[in-house]
Amino acid sequence: MNSIIEIENLVKSFPMGKSKFTALNGINLEIGRGEFVGLIGPSGSGKTTLLNITGSLDMPTSGEALILGQSVGSLNAKQAAKLRKENLGFIFQSYNLLAVHTVFENVEFPLLLLDYSKAERKKMVMDSLEWVGLTDKVKSKPPQLSGGECQRVAIARAMVKKPSLVLADEPTANLDAANSHNILQTMEKLNKELKTTFLFATHDDKVIKYLRRKIYLLDGKLDKDEVIKN
Repeated sequence: MNSIIEIENLVKSFPMGKSKFTALNGINLEIGRGEFVGLIGPSGSGKTTLLNITGSLDMPTSGEALILGQSVGSLNAKQAAKLRKENLGFIFQSYNLLAVHTVFENVEFPLLLLDYSKAERKKMVMDSLEWVGLTDKVKSKPPQLSGGECQRVAIARAMVKKPSLVLADEPTANLDAANSHNILQTMEKLNKELKTTFLFATHDDKVIKYLRRKIYLLDGKLDKDEVIKN
């Protein structure tokens, strides 16, 4: 397997008064390039914690989490930011769009942190908006869009730099069934065409039906790892 994520004996604990809460307890996991995979489990199972460590937004208490060959636990803040900036895309359930900026500006934002010319940025943004079918909304602002359109802008923003890995935390939580399926079909298409790895944290049946690998977490432990046969 050409791995993009390698996790070994991962433990994550949080202080709770005089005691501690162990959110992840000895996770071992390997995810290859181009997979379309989900972390599945009820609230409190550890899926968002694992997603955050994978995205270098949090650090392990012990164990190893290698993302694109880099050990998350050994990265300083600047190095972690560089990993995210260059290689990762994030999709959140709350969209996290900037309401006062246009669709174009929202999608362009990650590119401003990288060394691209204005012309290069314009082409990349328009390509990304074409992938999600929103080239007619470039001058619109998020308050003028539907929930489904906002989430498609968020996908375009996550994909604009063609990242190696996209992390999606309950990306359909605020969407109805029709919009959810449209969003998931868009992500599935991008996964197949661009070979980007998608890792979801979800308990939404609509998302689970699209996954080609299902990793079940329960009480901070890996409960089941299921690969879906075509």
